[in-house]
Amino acid sequence: MNDLRLRNGDRVVVVGGGPAGSFAALHLLAAARQAGLACQVDIYEPRDFFTPGASRNCKGCAGVLSAGALQRMASLGLTIPSEVIQSELRVYQLHVAGQMTTIEQPVAGRRILSVYRGAGPRRGAGPPPASFDGFLLGQAVAAGARTIHARVRKVSWEDRPIVHTDSGSAAADLLVLATGVNSRPPLDESFGYRPPSSEVMVQDEIARPDNWPGDTVVGFFGQPPGLLFGALVPKGDYLHVSLLWRGRGAATGGGARGGRADALGQFYAAHAPVLRHFFSGQPPSLCGCNPRILTSPATVYYGDRWVSVGDAAASHLFKDGIHSAFITARAAMTAAVTAGIGREDFRNAYEPVCKGIAVDNRYGAVLYSLTSRLLTLPRVARAFSGAVQAEARLGYGRQFHARLLWGMLTGDEPYANLFRLALAPRGVLAFARQMMVGGIKVPGTSEVPGT
Repeated sequence: MNDLRLRNGDRVVVVGGGPAGSFAALHLLAAARQAGLACQVDIYEPRDFFTPGASRNCKGCAGVLSAGALQRMASLGLTIPSEVIQSELRVYQLHVAGQMTTIEQPVAGRRILSVYRGAGPRRGAGPPPASFDGFLLGQAVAAGARTIHARVRKVSWEDRPIVHTDSGSAAADLLVLATGVNSRPPLDESFGYRPPSSEVMVQDEIARPDNWPGDTVVGFFGQPPGLLFGALVPKGDYLHVSLLWRGRGAATGGGARGGRADALGQFYAAHAPVLRHFFSGQPPSLCGCNPRILTSPATVYYGDRWVSVGDAAASHLFKDGIHSAFITARAAMTAAVTAGIGREDFRNAYEPVCKGIAVDNRYGAVLYSLTSRLLTLPRVARAFSGAVQAEARLGYGRQFHARLLWGMLTGDEPYANLFRLALAPRGVLAFARQMMVGGIKVPGTSEVPGT
């Protein structure tokens, strides 16, 4: 077996300068310093992160940072500047089957933040917001990485990866693929890369009405038919709209046959009783897209002298992708420095981390499937709302239903933990009591956020 290891002077090429790529650079440079190893780290990224609009610099991400992601970033000494933070999210309001369930942050001090991956909506007003991706990339450069503003067209293999751009070709001693699921993987067939499965989402940016609380996310299950989940997330002066249909993305025919515009129209029409308090008809789109979201991990995502991280390898289902990017980048780069850069090294030291994410996602898939179906039943929705209300005055350890929804909506807790919470005897009994009495009609179920 070849003894493939990083050596002094080796060149590490990171393809993609989003969070996964920047985290990979930061982790590799930190591990290399600790090991007394000097490597050149080059990040290939064509975007500038300073020009508003999806076509130039955005990854079509909701941009929600969980408390776990923030804690992990702090371990690298990363503190998000105030100008990058768009909103701090403290309240989730879930609308389903005529019920409004309000869930507040169950654990004091665990912050949930919204950010812009790029520089805000293409048709936004005023100066563009500061970019989270731009901040992270700047941190990687400050740590010693170099940014090459070029698009990688192809990666071939000639004893090692060869990176091809419009301006030429260069060899890499280690290649880190951090292109996510919204870019065509540049690896040629010789690498055997098998990317993750994904679904198409519908996303939009609209102006946030003055009467919309800046800390409140509003979510919807079940309507229009087939909608797995819809959410409106505050980002400073704007609202980010994310819609995901069951089975196939709306833009490809699942849930809304006319594409993105029709999907948005169906969504706003279905929830007009709630949204009409804020919008007079369908609000104008400031920047829309149909990004892909990972639904299952890649099946071949490493080999001799190459490894993929973030969405290009594995990510938490539907939520907390930036946290996943951190975890996979750290594991892959630690393996590269301490174990080696051969296929077997990554198999032993990196694959278990990705498999752990995949196993947790199975619990998440079950939870989302059951929730999206059961909560559309009015009696079940009333019982669940009643249980949340009844638990409101109890301690964190006894808030079974609020914790379950909060964790699912924010990605703030592993799905396996939430699955066990859903089966906890006390929570099951509390829900059963609500079902027996027909649920509690939550006061103000016809009300809207902030009223």
